[in-house]
Amino acid sequence: MKTDTIIKQEGINALISKLGYVDAERFIVLISKEPFDYTKWREHSLDEGLSVRQLSKKAMSYSKNM
Repeated sequence: MKTDTIIKQEGINALISKLGYVDAERFIVLISKEPFDYTKWREHSLDEGLSVRQLSKKAMSYSKNM
């Protein structure tokens, strides 16, 4: 089983490889802001087959409309 540190590092690396440093950081900030509930948003808004960039745009749009 992977440690939390390894999972965090792999997740950040995946975001950076798909979005680049700036957009990866923006995505993390958007996900971290309150009152954004990623789990609730994912259950209601996440479509299968989205690219990381499309997912990021949906997350940004969702958080702006809260």
